[in-house]
Amino acid sequence: MKKAKTVVRGSAAKDKGDPKAVDEYLARVPEPARSTLNKVRAAIRSAVPPEATEAIGYRIPTFRYKGALLGVAAFSDHCSLFPMSLAVMASFKNELKGFPTSKGTIRFPVDKPLPAALVKKLVKARIAENERKKKR
Repeated sequence: MKKAKTVVRGSAAKDKGDPKAVDEYLARVPEPARSTLNKVRAAIRSAVPPEATEAIGYRIPTFRYKGALLGVAAFSDHCSLFPMSLAVMASFKNELKGFPTSKGTIRFPVDKPLPAALVKKLVKARIAENERKKKR
């Protein structure tokens, strides 16, 4: 299987190195993927608690709250949401039927974000999962 290429490429990407912040990552993503990721980012931000943070992790934008929540990324032919939880992927299996998925990835077109309601449900499920883990 051919490995997906990230959209941060070319001499400009090499000169600047890996992005250090989410806004820097997004600035390097070409349209329409940038707008698509910004819509997904807005849906995530609307669902996370105020103390949640954004950072670059694994070279992609990630969100953290009581541990890693999820990540998003753009590739040459698709965008991805990484819920970072096999249990959440399994529990949303029916709602994800219209999207290509793999073990820990939900793919969607570069010009069509995941539905905001679905993103918010995934975020809430990941928050609940992280809160349960922290109570142990």
